Amino acid sequence: MTILILFIATISTLLTISFAIPGTATFYTTYIPSACYQSTPEGTMIAAAGDQLWDGGKICGKMFTVTCTGPTNPYPHPCKPGTSVTVKIVDQCPNCGGTIDLSKEAFSTIADPIAGVIQIDYRQV
Repeated sequence: MTILILFIATISTLLTISFAIPGTATFYTTYIPSACYQSTPEGTMIAAAGDQLWDGGKICGKMFTVTCTGPTNPYPHPCKPGTSVTVKIVDQCPNCGGTIDLSKEAFSTIADPIAGVIQIDYRQV
């Protein structure tokens, strides 16, 4: 039974890793109004989709788990090891230069905001 549990856990981890997509993340601090929910607050663990994810707003309300994987600039070691954050897409970030523009609270959960831009892995949950 223990072997079966370890096997299932290993397969689950491998599947999670295999579905992660590399990208970049920035952060922002003004949360409303948003393109998806106008003036309705959606909390602070939120994000805006960059141009490649936006798809005409079809991504609104989707949840993503985001993990910092490294720096994009000379700022050394921006990631908080072993952390991920799950965010809800509530807005669009046209021309923001990142895949996902995290709220400052979400960004701070996985990385030092001083870094500004980080490399990430993300997956829809």
